[in-house]
Amino acid sequence: TAYRRQRQMCIRDRTKAEVSEYTGIPVSTLSWYRHQRKGPPSTCIARRVLYRKADVDRWLDEQFENDPTNTAA
Repeated sequence: TAYRRQRQMCIRDRTKAEVSEYTGIPVSTLSWYRHQRKGPPSTCIARRVLYRKADVDRWLDEQFENDPTNTAA
C-alpha cells in the first residue's frame, strides 16, 4: 500500500534515483557531486550508492543557508 511504501522510504537508505526524485537534482548531477565530494554524504554498499534521508535534508538546508541570494527569513 502507499502507506507501507511511504513508511519504508522513511526507514531505509535512498538510492540515487530516489534522491533525484526527492530533490529534483538529476541522477547524473548527483553522480558528479559524489565524484567531486560536494553533494550530500553517501556510501557504497554492494555496488549501490546510498544516501540517508537525514543527510540529504541536512545538505539541502546547508545549501539554503550558504546561498547569498537566499531571501527566506
